[in-house]
Amino acid sequence: MNVEIITIGDELLIGQVIDTNSAFMAVQLNKIGMDVRYKTTVGDNEQDILDAFDRAFSRASIVLVTGGIGPTKDDITKNTLCKYFDTHLVFDEKTLKTIEEIFSGLSKTLNKLTLEQAYVPEKAIVIQNQMGTAPLTWFEKDGKVLVSMPGVPYEMKWAMSNEIIPRLQERFMLSDAIEHQTFWVKNFTESLLAIRLETFENELPAHIRLAYLPTSGLIRLRLTGKGADKTVLEQEMAGQKTQLKSLLTENIISEEDEALEKMLDKLLKERNLTLSLAESCTGGKLASLFTAIPGCSTYFKGGVVSYSNDAKADILGVNHWDINQSGAVSKEVVEQMVLGAQHVFHSDCAIAVSGIAGPDGGTPEKPVGTVWIAVACKDTIESKCFHFSKDRENNILRACNNGMAMLLDLL
Repeated sequence: MNVEIITIGDELLIGQVIDTNSAFMAVQLNKIGMDVRYKTTVGDNEQDILDAFDRAFSRASIVLVTGGIGPTKDDITKNTLCKYFDTHLVFDEKTLKTIEEIFSGLSKTLNKLTLEQAYVPEKAIVIQNQMGTAPLTWFEKDGKVLVSMPGVPYEMKWAMSNEIIPRLQERFMLSDAIEHQTFWVKNFTESLLAIRLETFENELPAHIRLAYLPTSGLIRLRLTGKGADKTVLEQEMAGQKTQLKSLLTENIISEEDEALEKMLDKLLKERNLTLSLAESCTGGKLASLFTAIPGCSTYFKGGVVSYSNDAKADILGVNHWDINQSGAVSKEVVEQMVLGAQHVFHSDCAIAVSGIAGPDGGTPEKPVGTVWIAVACKDTIESKCFHFSKDRENNILRACNNGMAMLLDLL
């Protein structure tokens, strides 16, 4: 089943809002064996939207649309859908009841614009949105499907997970099994990894594919197989997985298809270990990754953004002499930072980062992108120097990823 995703909104075209919806949708669709062949973004213009619908139906069996179904004048998708499918809006009591239930738990009153959300295209199958006021609408045309969903990310995610994916599976009777295996890999660039795996990749059967997903200094390597017989496919995938592990050995950080912080979250909870952070060039980015995870308070004790040398010394206990002699970006300093974090927060584990993020501040001896990272768990410390790029944002992300990867290795 080929799928096209259409995202609607002027704010997407001008870069005011970043489209995260299509990425989430594509991941969910891939899990059930559906191929996303195209992604289209159009503004709030009726003719452009109609043209996008025509193109999508000419090349895909399923068209998933997000955005433009809110209550304001710039939300024109609902009326455009009526024009495209030659129908009109009718009042839907069930949708009104859903809206009233949502508002009953809020200290707000329904206004006329919100009430208009209860008007839906007559020819559509209406699916109630339990997370917002705009209902989902499902249309069918010549055996093909178009589904319109809200553009609000948390509403779209709920809709995809709870309504759309199950309905697509039932409607199109998807029977093929699909298996994924992801590896997080360190110590390779994408091209070097491809060279290492060239023979392996060339010998893969046609129904098993390998994908390279660079992620700020690390690579996610995804093996995907499809087949009619789930048992046979699982056996084939197990064999390919064993071969990959023998080729990559200690370069594999993890076999979980999760963000590094979530892998650490799981591991720290399982082992009843606590964590603290000492950040300089990452400026609190590491802490923000962990505190975005529900339940992180069971292990995350806190962090220090010790940006200045005085903060490194006064808060974390780094020796001024070592800072003066070796510089703030050094093995000596970062190892004292990680010990200081353990001491200040009474934590079992810690990650410390000190580097030159750029674009200024580099020297011939320590150019922009030089980053020292230390990790500790109880009495064991490991540290390493990295040389990243000249881009500040990329250096921060790569420092975070490599710090978490080092702690995963240590644990």
